[in-house]
Parts: sequence; structure tokens; C-alpha cells
Amino acid sequence: MPQHVIVSEYNSDWPRKYEEEKEKIISILGENCIAVYHIGSTAVPGLAAKPIIDILVAVRSLFRVDDVKDGFVKVGYEYLGEFGIKGRRYLRKGGDERTHQIHIFQADDWNNIGRHLAFRDYMRTHEKERHEYAKIKKNLAQEFPYDIEGYCDGKENFVLKTEERALAQYDGAWDKLYIAARKVQYERKLSPLIEAGSVSAAVLSAKGNIYTGVCIDTACSLGMCAERNAIANMITNGESQIIKIVAVMPDGKAGMPCGACREFMMQLNKSACETEILCDYETKKSIRLKSLTPEWWWKI
Repeated sequence: MPQHVIVSEYNSDWPRKYEEEKEKIISILGENCIAVYHIGSTAVPGLAAKPIIDILVAVRSLFRVDDVKDGFVKVGYEYLGEFGIKGRRYLRKGGDERTHQIHIFQADDWNNIGRHLAFRDYMRTHEKERHEYAKIKKNLAQEFPYDIEGYCDGKENFVLKTEERALAQYDGAWDKLYIAARKVQYERKLSPLIEAGSVSAAVLSAKGNIYTGVCIDTACSLGMCAERNAIANMITNGESQIIKIVAVMPDGKAGMPCGACREFMMQLNKSACETEILCDYETKKSIRLKSLTPEWWWKI
């Protein structure tokens, strides 16, 4: 039976449905899962959409996803492989009247990850285009109620042009830093006295490079925070100025640098006080280092 194309007004319950599915995805993928995002029209408040929850997943290894495909099948998904996009794993739930779609990419496939996030963020912040897109989709749903290909072809031109504008405006630095930090974040036991990797960090240098590091915990307080490890990596490679920094806690949320890390960063150079620190990854809330070190004791 052909898929029935229905475009509904925005439903505030869609984010909850995404969160429910997100937990299942993380459980199935385990340590291979780096980040999960709600994308597509149901991720844009106020935008009419086909009531299908689109989910983007970044993983360490795409091939390891294949190893757990039975886990997705058990919770109702069809596992369709690349399905027309090289380097993707595509899954859908709900049969002809599908309810969910998952698009899985390896974490270093920034072209595919970035374009999805850029389009979503652009639509969230551009009301005119949001209304235009909703009108196009509603008209197409009436014209092609049982022709999903006709529906998709009809909106392709708008999507491509909007994606181009979105990418031109999209910074993406926090997303790149978060994914880079998560890629190196996994617990490892180096010896009976040393563990590492439960916390990770990534810094963006003045030259636009990203450097990462993980925490190293020892039995005798000789370890190193992930932030200082990432900064040491940057210094080793000949740079000393940080523009942005992300620290990722064991629960996957952004965390604040400790006092020692703040002091270390402040001593790097005159502009260190302007370093941006990510407070919350979901909202992209950040704070300047100078706000965490008021009336600092030295003037470089």
C-alpha cells in the first residue's frame, strides 16, 4: 500500500517522542554512540510536518552499527543499510505509515552531519522561510496524497536552496568540538593505579584547529584534567590561543573547568579571558572565561 502523505500542524509532543526513541538508540549502540539529534521538520517548533520523527546519530564506527542491527529490529525498525546515501545507515519504523526514521553516520562524516544540523537550526530561527516551507508541504500533500516521491520532488528545490543558505550561515563550532571530544571519551584502565577517559575535552585554537584530551586519574593526585590535556596537545602542536573549549562529563553533558584549569587557561596569553566555555550543549549556552575568574590576580 502506498504511503499516505499527511502534513500536520506542529505537535508539542514530538520532542517527547524523540526523547523516548533516543534512549532506545543509546541503549542499543552503547559506547559506539557519540551523539543523537532530533532533526527534520518535527524538530522545528511551529513548523507543520509529516508526523515522522527524524533522528540523526553520530557513531564511532559505522560497521559496528551493523553488528547490532538485530537490536533495532527488536524495537520495530527496518534496517535498510545505506539506502541511497553512501556512508549512512538508514532505519525506519511504522511500515507504510512510518513514524520514525534514523540516519546514522560516522562521526567524521561532517558533510552529512553538518548539513542536517544547519538546516534544522536555520529553520528554527527564520520565521519567513518556516512559513514558506509549511505552505509548500501542505500544498504538496494535497496534490500527492499517495505519492511520496512526487511530494519529495516537489519540495526538493526549496530544501536545496535553503540548505545552501543555512550552511553559509552555520558556524557549527560547538557541534564539531562536542563530537571531537566524545570521539575520544571512553573509560580505559591503564594500570591498577591509573584510569583515563571518563571526561573528555576539545579546544578550538585561533588557527581553527581542534585538539582533544581526556582526563587521567592516578592514585597519587598526579593526574590531569581533560581540559589541560587538550590544551597541552595544542601547545605541543605549536599553538597557545584558545577560542572555544568544551568539557564533556561522563553523562555526556558539558561541564565547567575546575579552578586549576581556569587558572592555567588565564595564564596562556592576554586574550585568554575572552575564551568561550560551553555551559550547555543542548542550548549552546556559553560563558567567557573572564566571568569565571573575576578580579584575576595578574595582568599579562
